[in-house]
Amino acid sequence: MTSPASPQAPTRAYFTTRDSTIFVATSAAQGAWNTEEQHIAPALGLLTHILETDHRSRQEYPFVLARVSFDILGTLAIDSMETGSRVVRHGRTIELAEAVLSQDGRAAVIARGWFLAESDTADVAESALTPMPSPADMAPWKASDIWPGEYVTTIDVLRDEEQPGRARFWMRPTVPLIADAEVSGTARMLGLVDIANGITPLIAPTVMAFPNVDLTAHLFRAPQTDWIGFDTTVSFGPRGHGLTHTALHDEHGPIGTVQQSLTLRR
Repeated sequence: MTSPASPQAPTRAYFTTRDSTIFVATSAAQGAWNTEEQHIAPALGLLTHILETDHRSRQEYPFVLARVSFDILGTLAIDSMETGSRVVRHGRTIELAEAVLSQDGRAAVIARGWFLAESDTADVAESALTPMPSPADMAPWKASDIWPGEYVTTIDVLRDEEQPGRARFWMRPTVPLIADAEVSGTARMLGLVDIANGITPLIAPTVMAFPNVDLTAHLFRAPQTDWIGFDTTVSFGPRGHGLTHTALHDEHGPIGTVQQSLTLRR
């Protein structure tokens, strides 16, 4: 079976560019917990793009982003945002860099990324992560059936849910991350992965809120297809904390993992 057809040419983006450090969110980034705010997912992709762009500007032979952690300090209005970046640790084969997304002088998200130099290890490349069914073997599902906001309408979702809190699904955004800008497959993917927390909720979001305060992605290769596969498990603890854990895939196989720490609120 072949994969579903690629989406039609997009007519909007999550962000427009004002200059090299200022970006403006569009209505496509409208959030789900609060429609007056941004969904954090595209913002994480934007910060990934900032990290990668800054790294490439300094490296003749750029390294590859192998881990990125995002700490979510606050909400973002659907408005303009300032960005900044710096190198935390220089190295000949590894580098740690940081990027910050701010609004009205207040830091909202901090990203730290480890960049690692590449080498040829194709002869030992392997993963024991469980393979995903292909996109063609899953049925379409609308996130807008349980979530408000425009952002969730910009994502194609194919889902196979075993039970609440346990599902496998494929997703792809149908609009660009940044208008009139080229972004990497990694930045495009990381502008999507935060939504994993809402695709197979343990409890309906109308009953309990379970926003994540962070997101950490570990990648052992870059995505090579538009469709990104999620093998996701959601866990709630007895003292108001939770975890959403995802094994990430593209159509060629596994590529890494994502973890999100949740705060549970009635």
